[in-house]
Amino acid sequence: MRFVCEEDFEGERIDKFIPAVCGDVSRSYIARLIKEGLVLVNQRCVKASYSLNEGDEVVFELPEAEEPSITPEDIPLDILYEDDDVIVVNKPKGMVVHPSPGHFSGTLVNALMFHCGGSLSGINGVLRPGIVHRIDMNTTGSVIVCKNDLAHNSIAQQLKEHSIKRLYHAIVVGWLKEDEGTVEGPIGRNPSDRKKMAVVLSGKNAVTHYRVLERFEKNNQKYSYVECRLETGRTHQIRVHMAYIGYPLLGDDVYGSNKSPFKLQGQCLHAKILGFIHPKTGEYIETDAPLPDYFTHLLEILR
Repeated sequence: MRFVCEEDFEGERIDKFIPAVCGDVSRSYIARLIKEGLVLVNQRCVKASYSLNEGDEVVFELPEAEEPSITPEDIPLDILYEDDDVIVVNKPKGMVVHPSPGHFSGTLVNALMFHCGGSLSGINGVLRPGIVHRIDMNTTGSVIVCKNDLAHNSIAQQLKEHSIKRLYHAIVVGWLKEDEGTVEGPIGRNPSDRKKMAVVLSGKNAVTHYRVLERFEKNNQKYSYVECRLETGRTHQIRVHMAYIGYPLLGDDVYGSNKSPFKLQGQCLHAKILGFIHPKTGEYIETDAPLPDYFTHLLEILR
């Protein structure tokens, strides 16, 4: 890859410049390439701290990624619905949906490969067999997985058309003023922290509808129990949108406060209702994932 530094990036460190122009590569990964002499500025090796000048020519090569083999693991699954084409699983808290750096075992995919054998769609590659959408590691609830490519293409199209019914339950910090409302704001990478998402003008259209189910006050702090309906499905959408309007999810240490009085493991968010058209029969299927124990216990405390 070859880039010429423009005026906007003058003075930027080389290890920050490359992730900015390249997209989904980490700064630490680029620093490793620089250390190995795989990044040249004006045909010379530089240090990661090198400050760019306008007109500098940056040339580097990203080594081809090697995809590891994924091992089936006998991990219990809470199955909400299953047939020859799809399976809907109630994912527990702390489980990653598919393998990624640092998470090559104990994922939902490892469990599905044991349960389903070779009956998973291959469209998303060896690291994500059957996976057509995902939820965050610390979000619980419904995930639909496809067992063949026909089902995968059908569900993917329904997701693209926003026709799949997805209702989430969450607890947010503060009392929402209105009983119902809609948050509209395009979501994209946070320009100051690429690991986070944010409402940004350059982002993709995102719409979240919310409805207040209950309001609580505990130890002089107010909370709202809400139902959120996704019209679109952007990364971290509910977490970003609720924080954007001033009501971050309880326990969300990324978009809210890391000082939760309830010792939560991440955000209090559960994918409860999932409704879709069956890819083969055309029948409407709807599943309802029961609230996890930690969520119901928290509601009891707040009540």
